[in-house]
Amino acid sequence: MSIRTRIFAATYDRFIAKTEAAGLAAHRAALLTGATGRTLEIGGGTGANLTHYGPAVESLTVTEPEPAMLKRLRRRAQEAAPAAMVLRAPAEDLPFDDAAFDTVVSTLTLCSVDDQPRAVGELRRVLRPGGRLLFVEHLRSDDERTARMQDRLNWLNRLVVCCDCNRPRWTRCERPVSRSTRSCAPSCRPRRRSRARWRSEAQ
Repeated sequence: MSIRTRIFAATYDRFIAKTEAAGLAAHRAALLTGATGRTLEIGGGTGANLTHYGPAVESLTVTEPEPAMLKRLRRRAQEAAPAAMVLRAPAEDLPFDDAAFDTVVSTLTLCSVDDQPRAVGELRRVLRPGGRLLFVEHLRSDDERTARMQDRLNWLNRLVVCCDCNRPRWTRCERPVSRSTRSCAPSCRPRRRSRARWRSEAQ
């Protein structure tokens, strides 16, 4: 566990507080109304989503790869979601059976994984056929001016919050999306809130 990851975990909630108040918390709440059945959240961080899961969720499993974050996640889960299973695991290597979940949740996680195609493949693997992927993520803006700003600031974003705010659209995800809504925001704020279902390759 590096000093950098410890500092990041210790300051994360304060760092993101203004963004949460400006609309991210509302995005989380709206998104998670779609969580049902056996639900998996990847990259749970410090547990910002835990209070937004409703009674339609039968079981909740939350993964987090960073030990410093995991410690805070477990502490918050004891208060907000004591029945949740919390464990350490990277998005690229999930320790679950195929088709184990009805819903998978990812909020501000896929912008920071090292191998995004592999992580998305894992999400698809653990979702049951017809399962739902719910996500809020950073994407490169369609607006060229904003996109150029994202490109210029991405090195700083990587340094401070360890994620890429200018990644292109996820072609692998968007082909199977059945419904999505875009939330526009400046610079490195979240740029897409979506609910997706994977269809079979034959469709």
